[in-house]
Parts: sequence; C-alpha cells; structure tokens
Amino acid sequence: MTGTIYKSTGSWYVVRTADGGQWNARIKGIFKLDEITSTNPLAVGDVVELEPGAEGGDEATAMITAIHDRKNYINRQSPSHKMQHHIIAANVDQSLLIATLKEPRTSQGFIDRHLVACEAYHVPAIVVFNKADLYKRKEDEKFSAWKEMYEAIGYRIIRMSVQTGEGVAELEALLRGKTSLLSGHSGVGKSSLLNAILPDLKLKTQGVSGWSGKGIHTTTFAEMYDLPGAPSVPGHPAGRIIDTPGMREFGLVDISKAELSGYFPEMRALVGQCQFNNCVHREEPGCAVKQAVREGRIHEDRYISYCGILDSIGEKNY
Repeated sequence: MTGTIYKSTGSWYVVRTADGGQWNARIKGIFKLDEITSTNPLAVGDVVELEPGAEGGDEATAMITAIHDRKNYINRQSPSHKMQHHIIAANVDQSLLIATLKEPRTSQGFIDRHLVACEAYHVPAIVVFNKADLYKRKEDEKFSAWKEMYEAIGYRIIRMSVQTGEGVAELEALLRGKTSLLSGHSGVGKSSLLNAILPDLKLKTQGVSGWSGKGIHTTTFAEMYDLPGAPSVPGHPAGRIIDTPGMREFGLVDISKAELSGYFPEMRALVGQCQFNNCVHREEPGCAVKQAVREGRIHEDRYISYCGILDSIGEKNY
C-alpha cells in the first residue's frame, strides 16, 4: 500500500493514501538513503510503502516499510545538531519564502541562504513579501529595490498583505496543481496565509514578541494540507502546501566554498571566465565575478551577501 507523508512528529507519521485513507505510521527498521545523514530519515512529502497493522483507537496504524525515490528535497542545518542536517520537505514543486520588511524584519542574508538551498536542490523559489499594509515610505523603497534586484536574476517576487487581501489571489493561482513548501521566520504570517487560503483550518496565530521583535513560534511540526477545489488529475488534490515551523536562521549544509557561486544565478555563467579554476571571487586576480560587480552587472548587495555566506562555510567544506 502506497501513501504520502502529510505530517511528521519525529517518531510518528501521518500518511494518506490515494483512496483517502489516513494512517498513523512508524518506521520499520532503519532507513539509509544514499548515504544521507540527517536528523530525520523521512520528511513530509515522502512517498512510502505501508504495511497495515493493529488498530489504535479510532485510527488505523501501520508500519512504513520502504521509501520511494525522491524527486528532490530541501534541507538545512539541524538547529540542535550543528554537524547534521534536517530535511525540511521532499518532492516539492516550488518553494514560497514568506518575508517581511517589518514586524519582524527578514534580512537579505536569510533570503539569500534560502535561495541558495533551493538552487542546490533544484527547487524553483518564489519570495513573498507579506504585511504590505504596514509599509511606509522606507519599506516601499526597500521592497522596490529588492524586487528589481531579485527579478533581474530570475526570481518571482510577490507583494502581499493577508490583512487586506493584496496579492493573495495571485499567490493562490501559483499554488494550483503543485506541491509548495511554505517557510520563513516566525511571525511573518504563514499561519494567517494558510487560514486565508484554507479557512476551515483555523490555525493558531500569534504576533511578534514586543521585547525582541522576533516572531513567536506557532507551528511545531511540518504538515501538508490539500488545497480545495477540483483536482487537475483524477485521484490527486488540486494542490498541496507544506507548512513548516518558523526558522530563526537558515544554516546551509553540504555546500562547499568552491561551489557556492554556482548557486547564485547571476554568477553561474561567469564562473568559467575567471583566471583561476578554483576562484572563490574574493582576493584572486582576473576574477570575472568581481569585474561584473564593478561594472554593475552583479548587484553589490548580492555580492556582499555571497561573501557573508562564503565566510560562514567551514574550511572542511573548502
């Protein structure tokens, strides 16, 4: 029996089958997936094989006996085990990063780390700037500048306010027929967005901590939801969206200094033009990337962000 993981709580998984059945499942044995060492062997979005077991209360229980090959996955540094990674979700069609310019403020560094992870795992990324109803002149200018910078290198940028409804219909249209990963800092409005798209959920929402300016966590575990409406393919939902716990930081793993520039689209085409094959675009002479920055073909802020990420990568990954 084949199913898809809709929720992971660490040791138990909620799995749904194509016929609408829902199972509480645990792993049978130990999974080793292509030498991937992570804090979680399975993630929301994984397609697995189930072996029905005994009934547990009103819900059926089962054992997960195998995992299907993944189309892709996105991971990050584990918050509790810095030397390991944590798989956020698997088999996604696109990633939606919810960002805010105030209450709380999302840094460019956080956005760029997320985009690097998406590039590394071949997941198309969209950046959604929420809380547009709070923008003053300073935020409007910042949004316009970032929109121009990111769209110039191929990323889609959406301005949205869940409170006023601005941009919500545009976003809903992008979700149709796809499995989308929803992520961002705590407090940026992920749960409010889900409530707007899926009003029956009635997810708990909280504001931003007054003393720290940080968002307050309201989602504990990653969970996937089916979008309402007629499916485009019989037996499949109209779309799926994966909600994830709020992140204070986005730590990259398994990316070396030598390959980092390959995950910046504006740098990728220039890498082969540098004087040295192992150029990391810092102090080396004859660097095509630094020349492009000087000429304005690569945005200076993106280059500064690249250098910040480069410095955070350990020498062991050089």
